[in-house]
This record gives sequence, structure tokens and C-alpha cells, in this order.
Amino acid sequence: MSTTDTVREDGYRWVIVGAASLLLAIAMGTLVNGLSAFLLPLEMQFGWDRADVSAINSFGLVGIAVGGIVMGFLADRVATRNICLAGAATLSLALLLAGRADALWQFYTLFFIAGAIGGGALFAPVIALVGGWFRSGVGLAIGIASAGQGLGQGLVPFAAGYLIDATGVQMAFTILGLFTALTLVPLSLLMRDPPAADTAAAGGAEPAPLIRPAILLPALSIAVLGCCTGMAVPLMHLVPLIQGVCGVGAEAGGPLLLMLGAAIVGRLFFGRLSDIIGPVRAWMAATGWQTLLMIGFVTLGSMQSFWLFAPLYGFGYGGVMTGVLVTVRALTPAARRASATGIVLAFGWLGHALGGWQGGLFFDLTGAYFWTFANAVIAGMLNLAIVGTIWWVLRQRSRATA
Repeated sequence: MSTTDTVREDGYRWVIVGAASLLLAIAMGTLVNGLSAFLLPLEMQFGWDRADVSAINSFGLVGIAVGGIVMGFLADRVATRNICLAGAATLSLALLLAGRADALWQFYTLFFIAGAIGGGALFAPVIALVGGWFRSGVGLAIGIASAGQGLGQGLVPFAAGYLIDATGVQMAFTILGLFTALTLVPLSLLMRDPPAADTAAAGGAEPAPLIRPAILLPALSIAVLGCCTGMAVPLMHLVPLIQGVCGVGAEAGGPLLLMLGAAIVGRLFFGRLSDIIGPVRAWMAATGWQTLLMIGFVTLGSMQSFWLFAPLYGFGYGGVMTGVLVTVRALTPAARRASATGIVLAFGWLGHALGGWQGGLFFDLTGAYFWTFANAVIAGMLNLAIVGTIWWVLRQRSRATA
């Protein structure tokens, strides 16, 4: 490869990062917690229980978990661009059909398919692709890409709240479906696999694994299950919590938007931190931050306090997913990175599904959100214990090898 070609390829990797960031913003912003703005409107329009409506989002996240494994294996063998195009088309069509749905089973089916093919194609393969384009500074690159997800998770429910107020639930779904089609398809066309030489170099730069995959992957998966069960609670239930405490409407999405805006900074900060102190330690730091502050939400009683506390929590929360992604990238071989990412993140999406659903269930059982957030803290402590154990084992084995 000539020097000119090398410069061109080095420049294109930042196109990949930018396009990946926007893809994750739109797709994951819609599927991970975009439905939080629809919880109360769907509940009021159809008379469903909070847990039943929350389960719509959970079906989508279970779909991402299942689809992420399949799409991850495919991404190690098929061009990522083709996988992303299939995901973009599926997500857009599911949202358009949701605009005509009027039964729970229809919403469950549509969002499971949207998650399995749409979300599965537009997360693990995209993150693995970003990592494959970089030999150094991968933490920052993945942090930038995942920051897009954080932006979308704030903007989509915020915009959806006002769409619902202006047009109603069904038209809001239709508009979201059209928007995703017009944006995700062109962005998917930019997803190009890295040159073979860069892939080999990236793989060759990695140290030999210090923990066998048969042990490492289950440990990472259980840890991610814990962290995502916890983080799903504010993502899905902060808006209805604020609406119940403060008696407001669509403006309840403001603190969530600010929280996820701060999470963008957190994703960048902890991505860069992982390049300096190592991905596992950066993940531990972010997890500790998220777990420590989680319970604080149920102690708040005014919009001003939510506006002040949300970004403080969001900064640490944002670093958790970056820590997960960079850790998986660092501890798995390049040839199986997309499939390993899909397996680990499958447990993350299951955690999101569990966290969002249990939030609605415990609200229905108790009439309040205390145990919803307390359970999130317990899940975070499980994650912190496992990640701390992984770090200790890696440290001991690294010393023994040295």
C-alpha cells in the first residue's frame, strides 16, 4: 500500500467513527430507551399496566440480545455494510407498523423483530468495525462512537415526547419510522470493512489472553448483565418518576436529556482513561460511580434537583458502556471480536430488559420507585464485584508471566 493510500485509509477511519456514532444515536436511542416517552401515553390510551407497557421495550432488548449474537457471528464473515443495511430496513419498517398497532402482542412482536434484526445488526458489528480500524487510541475511538448512542438516548425520547404531544402516539411512531429510513440507510452505506493489513496489524498488537475464553466470556457476560440491569432503570423510569413527583408532562424528558448529554462527555473521558490506565480499571471506576449515585434519584423532590443531579450521575454512567466495549475489544482476538462482542452484549441487553421490566413491576407492586432503584444498586454491586475479580486475576497472571 502506497503512502497516499495509507493516508486515505487513516482518514477514512474517522468517517467510520462519525457514521457509527450517528447510527448508534438513531438506532440505539430508539430501541434502548426511546420508548420511555411512550410509557404514560400508551398506558393512558389503552389502559395497560405500567409493567405491561415497559415489557414492550424489554421485548426489543431481548431481541437485540438474541440478534446481537447471530449478527456478531455474521459480521466476522460477511461485509458489515450489508448487515447494517438489513438492520436499517427492519427497524424502519417495524416503527412504521407500530404506528398502526393497537394490541400488546403486536407491539411485543414488532419490537422483538426490530431489536433482533435492527438492533442486532446496528450495535455489536458496528462497534467491532470501529475497533478494527484502529491500532492505537481505540478507547477514544470507541468512546466517540458510543457517545453517539448516549446522545441518541437523550434526544430520541426528548423529541418523541413533543411528537406525541403534537401528533399523538401512532403518528409519532410513523414519523420516527420515516426518519430512521431516511438516515440509517445512507449511513449504513458508509460502513466499510478495514483493510486486511490493518486488521492483521491490529490483531498482532494485542497481548496473548491471560484468561481462557471459556472462563472470560461467561464472567464478562454476567458482569454486563449486572451493570445493564442497573443502568436501564433511570433510562426507562426517570421520565415517569419525574412526571409523578413533579406533576409535569413532556418537559420531564429534559433532565434525562441533560443526563445523557453528560454521559457523552463521560464516554469520551472514560474511553481516553482506558487508553491510559487500562480498560478494566476504567470500567471499574465508571461502575463504582454509577452504582454509588443510583439511589439518589428517589430522594429528589423538585425539577431543580433533578436538573442538578441528572448530569452528575450521567457522567459516570456514560463511562460504563465504553468500559465494557473497550474491555471486550482488549481481551478477545481480532478474528472473533464481533462474535465475542455480540455474546457479551447479549447479556447486556437482557439486563436492560430485566431492569426496565422490574422497574415497572415494583412500581405496580409498591406504588413508588424506591425498590426499583434499590434493585438497580444491588445489580451494580454484582457487576463491580465481578469486574474487580477479573482485574485482580489479570493483574496476578500478568505478574506471574512477567
